[in-house]
Amino acid sequence: MGLKAEAAILGFHELPPQRKLTRDKTFNLEQWARLSKAALDDAGLDATDVDGIVTPLIGEASMFVPSTITEYLGINANFAEIVDLGGAGSAAAVWRAAAAVELGLCETVLVTFPGTHEVPTHERRPFVLDDSMLFGASSNAYGSPQAEFEIPYANLGQNGPYGQIAKRYGHEFGYDERAMAKIAVDQRTNACSTPDAIFHGQPLTIEDVLASPMVADPLHKLEIVMPCQGGAAVVIGNKNQAKKSKNRPAWIKGFWERVPYKTPTYAHDLMYSPMIHAADQAFDMAGLGRGDMDMVSIYDCYSITVLMSLEDAGFTEKGKGMQFVNEHDLTFRGDFPMNTAGGQLSFGQAGIAGGMHHVIDGVRQIMGRSGEAQVNDCNRAFVSGNGGIMSEQTALILEGE
Repeated sequence: MGLKAEAAILGFHELPPQRKLTRDKTFNLEQWARLSKAALDDAGLDATDVDGIVTPLIGEASMFVPSTITEYLGINANFAEIVDLGGAGSAAAVWRAAAAVELGLCETVLVTFPGTHEVPTHERRPFVLDDSMLFGASSNAYGSPQAEFEIPYANLGQNGPYGQIAKRYGHEFGYDERAMAKIAVDQRTNACSTPDAIFHGQPLTIEDVLASPMVADPLHKLEIVMPCQGGAAVVIGNKNQAKKSKNRPAWIKGFWERVPYKTPTYAHDLMYSPMIHAADQAFDMAGLGRGDMDMVSIYDCYSITVLMSLEDAGFTEKGKGMQFVNEHDLTFRGDFPMNTAGGQLSFGQAGIAGGMHHVIDGVRQIMGRSGEAQVNDCNRAFVSGNGGIMSEQTALILEGE
């Protein structure tokens, strides 16, 4: 059971992130279309090649989302899918598209994740992002189980639960705040070599991170994701389409996902995330090991997410993650290149499209298109996706020809 590496990412497009947000953050059809066209142009393919789509939810439709999109774009889709797994959704969408291609359902699939976008000029009510918006809001609607059993006890949003995980980690394994800060610092180094990154040209030190405000003890402000406007798309095709593409294909070699719960209240053990299962199965499917990876792109909404994912994906032992970070150079020029475009901490998180940043980070490296931040001889990449509070987890393994 599994993929045979007969489907590849052939092109991509990622909007340069913008730190100014508008109040209307609905994902819309026009943005879906523009991102898709740009990704097809990048691949050297035409809209007539497309016969499948994968999408998150969009603002124009509360149901019949795929047909709303295909109708708007004029696509006759043999395969259409909605993915609703938060930050794990992009990686999850990629493997679903690859599976559909390998099954012969379609030849070319658009996987498009719009992010926050600007509304028409006459309707805009612009405002500049401030610190009060940096740290996420609760998605727990009243009437849900969370409203009854969690919100009354202040277990909502993202900051508190991720802080809880980090605090528990420190209790069980010890906590080196300088190692945690180094994650953000090394990624900022990568962002400084990535012209489109929000924090391009703004280097960071460990002291800077530790001096930033404490948001959810032990997590500082500069260990928490930077929201922005943007969006991203990839084109996935079969071997015939790969021959037509102008890029080096990034073949989807292995994948897996695990979705056991929504909030950590229901986790069996906060210190062991679903990534353990997802990564093991992905590597088994690919027939590759951790040491075969030339770079990793780890979902990084918080520094603790990176640490937990490195351990649970098997790149280091449980409880040894901080030692691993201290002993390795995580920059694009280092011995363990990670989040080479800056990750969401320093490139920026365009809402639901944040997970696609990690997919594209791996693809860009395999295609040899990372510019100054290019990893030498990069042929294989591990990509992680994370939704909820370390709850929805997806792993991908990509390989160049």
